[in-house]
Amino acid sequence: MTIILGLESSCDETAAALVTADGRILAHRLATQEEAHRPYGGVVPEIAARAHVEALSPLIEAALADADLTLADVDVIAATAGPGLIGGVMVGLVTGKALAHAAGKPLVAVNHLEGHALSPRLADRSLAFPYLLLLISGGHCQLLRVEGVGRYRRLATTIDDAVGEAFDKTAKLLGLGFPGGPAVEKAAALGDPKAVPLPRPLVGTNDPHFSFAGLKSAVMRAAQSGLHAKEDIAASFQQAVIDCLLDRTRRALIASEGLTALVVAGGVAANQAVRDALTEMARQFDLPFVAPPLWLCTDNAAMIAWAGAERFAAGLIDDLTTPARPRWPLDPDAEKARGAGVKA
Repeated sequence: MTIILGLESSCDETAAALVTADGRILAHRLATQEEAHRPYGGVVPEIAARAHVEALSPLIEAALADADLTLADVDVIAATAGPGLIGGVMVGLVTGKALAHAAGKPLVAVNHLEGHALSPRLADRSLAFPYLLLLISGGHCQLLRVEGVGRYRRLATTIDDAVGEAFDKTAKLLGLGFPGGPAVEKAAALGDPKAVPLPRPLVGTNDPHFSFAGLKSAVMRAAQSGLHAKEDIAASFQQAVIDCLLDRTRRALIASEGLTALVVAGGVAANQAVRDALTEMARQFDLPFVAPPLWLCTDNAAMIAWAGAERFAAGLIDDLTTPARPRWPLDPDAEKARGAGVKA
């Protein structure tokens, strides 16, 4: 059985995992940097990169020990090669290259977004192509038709801010702490989602894309007004986000044919209110709804190892000259969306 060692270091989570080609997770180790970044209310790239350097080698050793394996037992090295904070990406990719070279193993340079895109197939091995993927994270908000390994058609993207970024900014504005997503979700559970009138950018329009910059600005004005409890602002913000995600996803579902499922992945997919709303939408379209377990939604190395397994099986192997990339679109041929801050 082919065994893949996966390495992840694209943002503020350092992780190493061992996964087999049939989807068994033999070991997974993760080091979080929450405490290091908490005083700043967000991820500081330099701090993140230094933390990856310190944490990655011990995590690899621990994962191998957990699985009672040595590097010689590993068949493939898979490492995130982008997109992400370039310092952190370089740490993981250079480590992966060094291990592959030293042990004489093939290297698979994984697109972090492809890790998210294929992670539902690790969670549900029966999931077949093509499926509609709503990829929602701190850096990205996209709708993709996943047609196969390495074959993605982007249907929509954010023209300014990603939804996870909006969650983090809202948490910071409301003084809810870091990381922002879970903090906003917890506060929202105690608030009234109809208490604060907030915009739903692009909802009901023919524009297929997402926009959250205006919603962030509206949250800032609501917080500064002193008229609303922070729990009500959080609940109203979360509901506005859900309404935007549903409207854009509904539009993509109507325009798509032959789908096997509606799939969600990425860090924001861990939000239970978002999951519940998407589950109901999938039911309305008579489609299965597939979401990875919560721990597989946030950044992790198991999804990188699995993407490496899928790419290796498809004969997609990389050489040691493969670069680290701060940006790396899954669909490089997609028409460029309007917006100065557009995420490809």
